[in-house]
Amino acid sequence: MSKGTHTYSYDLKNKALARRYTNTLNFVNKQLTVPNKILDLGIDNPFSNMLRDQGHDVDNTEMNQDLDLEYGQVINEKYDVVTAFEIFEHMVAPFNLLREVKAKKLIASIPLRLWFAKAYWNEKDEWDRHYHEFEPRQFDMLLNKSGWKIMDSEKWVSKSNRIGFKPFLRGITPRYYIVSCERI
Repeated sequence: MSKGTHTYSYDLKNKALARRYTNTLNFVNKQLTVPNKILDLGIDNPFSNMLRDQGHDVDNTEMNQDLDLEYGQVINEKYDVVTAFEIFEHMVAPFNLLREVKAKKLIASIPLRLWFAKAYWNEKDEWDRHYHEFEPRQFDMLLNKSGWKIMDSEKWVSKSNRIGFKPFLRGITPRYYIVSCERI
């Protein structure tokens, strides 16, 4: 995957994103006591700041860092936890990074594959594409094979105010899957 040049912005007025962040933060708070040294895969973002506001010490990976090839940060033993919120679907081979993580704990979320929608694919930005949209059992197998034991998990839907068949299905079909894992 080549390095893109897109600058991402996050609109926290977006109700779907705000709900996803709330669900994610509630899950993280069930899993972690404060403080932890966290490596959050992906660029610095509002959720990284939410973790900091909870009392965690959070580092992020760099803009344009290709995590399929450059995962030196995950082998740093100074981190208690590695988090990856909607990152692995953008990677060609997440297995390689997952098996190299030295932290004892991993919290990761992914968008689930939906039977009624194609995988997300941005033609203009090579990073903003989903190479994988997993079913829970596929993600579980990836984690297990790369040396992780799932300790807890949740799924949630992605509701919207739009009208139509697909928005209705998105409101009743789980779209996100989050797991808390420990190194085997």
